[in-house]
Order: sequence, then structure tokens, then C-alpha cells
Amino acid sequence: MIKLLDVCKIGGKAVKDFEGEKKYIATGDIIDNQIVSFEKVTYKNKPSRANILIDINDVIFAKMQNTIKVLKANENNITNIYSTGFYSLTPGQNLSKDYLYYFLNSKSFNSQKDKNCSGATQKALNNEGLEKILIKDLPSMEEQLKIVKKLSLLDELVNYKKNEINKLEELIKSQFVEMFGNIKNNDKSWNCYDYIGNHCILNPKKSEINDLANIDVSFVPMQNVSEKGEIDSSNIKKLFDVKKGFTYFRENDVLFAKITPCMENGKGAVARGLKNDIGFGSTEFHVIRPNDNINSVWLYTYTTFDSFRKDAEKKMTGSAGQKRVPISFFENYKIAIPPIELQNKFEAIVEQIDKQKFEFEKQLEKLEELQASLMQEYFG
Repeated sequence: MIKLLDVCKIGGKAVKDFEGEKKYIATGDIIDNQIVSFEKVTYKNKPSRANILIDINDVIFAKMQNTIKVLKANENNITNIYSTGFYSLTPGQNLSKDYLYYFLNSKSFNSQKDKNCSGATQKALNNEGLEKILIKDLPSMEEQLKIVKKLSLLDELVNYKKNEINKLEELIKSQFVEMFGNIKNNDKSWNCYDYIGNHCILNPKKSEINDLANIDVSFVPMQNVSEKGEIDSSNIKKLFDVKKGFTYFRENDVLFAKITPCMENGKGAVARGLKNDIGFGSTEFHVIRPNDNINSVWLYTYTTFDSFRKDAEKKMTGSAGQKRVPISFFENYKIAIPPIELQNKFEAIVEQIDKQKFEFEKQLEKLEELQASLMQEYFG
């Protein structure tokens, strides 16, 4: 093992006076090692943290603990200004830039980074901590390039599968619009145009369950519901352990996160796979139980559209940091309700899309397992 800073050096230059505007990249602007957003700044109005320029040979990574954000310099991004929340590293003569990039993504590096972070509120790596990070003895440059080629190919396959999954998720909304129209301008000549509250039970009462029932039920905390409508209902508890203090729902109820930022990020799902058809979870979920003329999958998909979420956001109450969507929003929100036969047809289409998505997700999981295995082999 050798010190990382024996084979590379800290790079990056301070920003000097410039004319016009430049793109400023904060740590939050990088997701999955891709720049997804930026802020245009002038020299005079740039934040004090906007103070790193990188070279074409550099690799940057986020200093914060428990954060993996890595970016290789290229012709398109070297003109940007980067936050001082990044370290910029310049590889030495015996270290490939691409090999360094993969090391900075490895479990070996990030466990060392997290261990050596310091600070009171937001722990982060400093120069002293960076000095302690080790890397396995470098293979030859030829071998490094072979390793990079393998890992790059795996990256392409992983990204391809992720893109295919994203396309399937977009297909569901596209199919909804094709069948039912834009939800803000849809056809009000459907069976009825009425308040959600008139066709659903909102936040059903726990009293409908026998207090004495000593049965297993699913426990679903907020983190077990994703922004993609997926629910992990495998956490099992006894009914009497969760009946008080948690939100209650049944199979096929619709969960809707009411607190910022979970609501804005789209957290929600149709409750599926519940033990004994009963679930309990975070009180930060509203529960919507449709009656016989509304299909749960149709209604959940309706709630995922940005226009619906924005309408919900306008009705949020509470302090700035802890705003919530009140249940009265659903009581007083009108929607056009199409025939249940058409809604059921939409659910059948979604089921077929979900089956294909599930297959892709299994393939993605195997690729990521192989990726992790190779990273362990190469970097420890």
C-alpha cells in the first residue's frame, strides 16, 4: 500500500477575475457522477465557495462524509467554476486519470475518506485526512488501462439498463396521457367530475381493526417507499407494537407523502404485498382508499404528475421547513373520473410494463454485483 498523494497531487486553482458569466457547480449539482444542474455567476456575484478551476488532467471528488460524487475533467467541463466542497486531484506520471477516477469511486477509498473526515456539523475531508488515504501498489500503466476498459464497459451496461428502466417509467405516464388526456385539461365528460374526497376514504381509522388481534403486519417507514412508486413491505411487526402512533393502511390503498421535501420528490405508492393485507407506517403519509369506481393504480399515477404535486404544494401549511399537505386538499380537489373499465385496462398495461421493468432491474442488480466484485478485486 502507498499513500494516494505519493502518486497524485492536490490540483485546482483559485478563480481570478473574469468577464461575463461562468457555470458554477456546487456539490449538489452532481448526481450519479453527472452534472445535472448549475448556476450562472459573474466574478462579482459568485458565492465565496465558487473558487476552484480544474485542469484537463484532473479528477474531482466531494469532500463531505458519506458522499460519493466524482467527476473527470474534460473539454466540456473545465471552463466551469467548482465549489471548494470538492478536492481536485492531478494524477502523477504513473497513474492513469481514469484509474484514479475508479479508485475514488471504490469502497476502499470512500471508507478511508469517511473515517478521516472531521468537523462539528458537516464532517468533511481536509488535507490532513487526505494525507492518510492509501491505495494499493499501482499496476503498470498497461494493466491500469486494461482495468479501466473493463470497468468502463460495465459502466456503459449499467447506464444502459438504468436508462431502459427510466424509459419504462416514462412510458407509464405517456400511456396515461394517451388514454386519459392531460390531467389539467382532461375530458370532463367522463363518468363524473368530482372531489377525490367523495370517492375515497381518506386516512382510514385504525379502529376498523380488532384491538385484540395479535397478528403480523407490515411496517413501512418513510425510507421504505421510493420516489418511483416502489414499496418494501418485508419489515414485519406484531399489530399491537405498531397500532398506536403510526399511519394505518390496507392492501391497494394509495400512500402519499405529505411533508416537504418527500412530497415534492414524489414519494408514494400503491400499498402491495402487505402481511395479512395490513400495513402501518410513517405518520407523514396520507392514505387514500378508493371506492369501487376508482382504480388504485390509476389514482396513484394521477398523483405523480408534476401539475398535481404543484397544486398540492400550494395548499401546504406549517412552518417553512416542515410544511405539510393537509387532508383537506384531497377532500376539495376535483378530478375527472373515467369509466372503471378503462382504468382497469390501464392497470393491466402498467402490470406488463412493471414485469419488463422487474426483469431489467434483476439484470441491473447482477451487473452492479459484478461491478462491486471487480472494484473490490482491483482496489481492495
